[in-house]
Amino acid sequence: MNWTRRRFLNSAALSTGALVSSRALTQMQMKHEVVHGVHTIDATKLTPFIDPLPLPILQTPQGTRTSAQHNATDAPYYKVSVHAITDKLHRDLPPTQLWSYNGTSSAPILFDVRSHQGVLIDWVNSLPAQHILNIHTKSMDMHDLHDTPETRISTHVHGARVPSISDGYPDDWFGPGKHRLNYYPNGQDATALWFHDHAMGNSRFNIFAGLMGHYIIRDEVENKLNLPSGKYELPLLLYDRSFTPQGQLYYPNPPDEGAWAQEYLGDAMLVNGKVTPFHEVEPRKYRLRIVNSANSRFFAITFSNEQSFHVIGSDQGLLAAPVERTRVVIAPSERTDIVVDFTNARGQNIQMMSDRIPLMQFRISSAKVEDTSSLPATLRPAPRVPEGDSIRTREMTLNQFDSDTGEAMVMLLNRKHWADPVTEIVKLDTTEVWSLINLTEDAHPIHLHLVRFQVLDRQSLAQYEYLANDKILPTGPRTLPDPHELGWKDVVQCPPYSITRIIVPFYGYTGRYVWHCHILEHEANDMMRPYQVIA
Repeated sequence: MNWTRRRFLNSAALSTGALVSSRALTQMQMKHEVVHGVHTIDATKLTPFIDPLPLPILQTPQGTRTSAQHNATDAPYYKVSVHAITDKLHRDLPPTQLWSYNGTSSAPILFDVRSHQGVLIDWVNSLPAQHILNIHTKSMDMHDLHDTPETRISTHVHGARVPSISDGYPDDWFGPGKHRLNYYPNGQDATALWFHDHAMGNSRFNIFAGLMGHYIIRDEVENKLNLPSGKYELPLLLYDRSFTPQGQLYYPNPPDEGAWAQEYLGDAMLVNGKVTPFHEVEPRKYRLRIVNSANSRFFAITFSNEQSFHVIGSDQGLLAAPVERTRVVIAPSERTDIVVDFTNARGQNIQMMSDRIPLMQFRISSAKVEDTSSLPATLRPAPRVPEGDSIRTREMTLNQFDSDTGEAMVMLLNRKHWADPVTEIVKLDTTEVWSLINLTEDAHPIHLHLVRFQVLDRQSLAQYEYLANDKILPTGPRTLPDPHELGWKDVVQCPPYSITRIIVPFYGYTGRYVWHCHILEHEANDMMRPYQVIA
């Protein structure tokens, strides 16, 4: 078997039981040596914990507006300019060209909204005509994108239950000088979502350039729990990047990555826009709202002093009860909501890690403080959806097709390309089981727009039976999800050669939405499909 760097990465990243070895990490973080004479720096040699953690920039509405098109009356109105900026991502790096939502720095912006109180957001494309990345037209995107603006955008609030007109559909892109008004009803439980670009063929470049931010929904159920709040609640975007000696972002593309960049791995770890920052905290409980906003990398959250923490929520809100852990793995676009207590680390500096990779440092003061926040034994009821509620089961395959030399050429869902006719047509207010059959050697984080779902179970496949005879043969028992996966989700990790079953209530709105792998390079090549919700 030809174990490529890509296959090794995802197999190692989803192994939740053991630490990754130092040698493995070296393999996982191989630098791209030379591309057209341009070298990337070794970002692991940048001094860590030298820059303070940027805090998200809270957005305030510019009044209210009524939109007949969106059936919105006197809704808070926000105007967001998508524009180019420069900022220092580390003390020892030159200023980097970036793209930003409404910002003047690399710190992400934050929408903090109330459940069932809709908002209007006007996304304005103020970008220049040329992308800051070296985009190659022969990057194997399976879409007719010739003569389209190089800096097209389409913003998607990930995990939001919204009408399809406001979902940030990949084909709803618009170029510089244009804008799009979207309505977000926020008709869902308290949760930490995030938003990012979703323009067809461009999303991996645009997110890489900086187009991502926090979107937090609050409600009274959460408020009454007295969880750590205010400055004791930290929204954190985690991602990785590579830099040229001039301090500019480096994204691999043909010909240095073959036919297409199969995944992206950088050797600089960023949190909220800074490389391995530090944050000063008190010896008390903190709530960390963590988003994996990386293109491809899985993060395994641990702490250097091996202390435990409590997972209190996942993609779509609070769990029924806290789950104590010392390690939790989050795939691209997954979120985890954790409470960590620094009381016993008074006066210490500890690191939040991805196994052995430092992400950021917490500097705990020696002062004695009063902590009036709580970690309740019960959080929010999350009753399991009975499998008997499902009106049908769909078998959905995750496929990879290789060249004669074994190089991955295209990745598909149900062996279909994006442009093929819609095959998944679901009825509003019904429930289905989707059986995600991963026939590849990669772990794939699968995301469905519009809906939230629950993970039922996972079961391994007979790998060699499929390779030899193209037959899908389940092996072994079905295993239940880990306790921290028992809440509502919108992204699910599908391990290699396995069947992952989810149960999905389709409620909210009719219209066309998408489901896709959230490894952005897979999504672009062509692991994304539309689905239709009908009345």
